[in-house]
Amino acid sequence: MYFLYNLALHLDSYLFQVLALTAIVGAVLAATTREDAFRAGDRQGKWVWVGLLAGSAVAMVTGLAFLSWIGAVITGVYWFDVRPQLKAIINGDYSY
Repeated sequence: MYFLYNLALHLDSYLFQVLALTAIVGAVLAATTREDAFRAGDRQGKWVWVGLLAGSAVAMVTGLAFLSWIGAVITGVYWFDVRPQLKAIINGDYSY
């Protein structure tokens, strides 16, 4: 019973820790992506996204609710909007 209570009490903290991990993975993937793919997709530069994702990971680990939500949104924008477009451009599919 204590385990379920503890899980429910700290669920948001655990969720933001998992999201911080995805932001770190995203920062590594952005750092290894070609710079010209960002320009071709009309996105911010490569190192801007690396900085945004790394900052998002730090913001989500701090535990401050407002900063954590901002970090989660930035991470979501990268994974669900920027990354698919970059993958399409790198694979030669320009129909995005």
